[in-house]
Amino acid sequence: VQLQASGGGLVQPGDSLRLSCAVSGRTFSRNDDTWAWFRQAPEKEREFVAAIRWRDGRRGIYADSVKGRFTISGDTSLNMVYLQMNSLKPEDTAVYYCAVARFLITSSLRNQERYDHWGQGTLVTVSS
Repeated sequence: VQLQASGGGLVQPGDSLRLSCAVSGRTFSRNDDTWAWFRQAPEKEREFVAAIRWRDGRRGIYADSVKGRFTISGDTSLNMVYLQMNSLKPEDTAVYYCAVARFLITSSLRNQERYDHWGQGTLVTVSS
């Protein structure tokens, strides 16, 4: 299984950016799959950003720090997961990682240890 994240870059505060992640080597399972984004800011621990568990429909769950600004989505026919980021702030600066997992219970959706496949990360820098 390989995940390839892309779309990062340098943007100004208030700008928007969309990250993409291509998942290959794995057949999508609507009943079992969860796709997610995490991020790691400089000198900080990696943290949960957003996740979408497909059996719950297309609604995602979000970290409080990004709720209302970020939207996770996916194209299951293409095995692509996206993170639309609006109203970016300097504190959103981080390396963003996509990840996938199966058979997650609700209480584990934000737990990075439950995700078994990860992308290489894409750097997002928000600065004026």
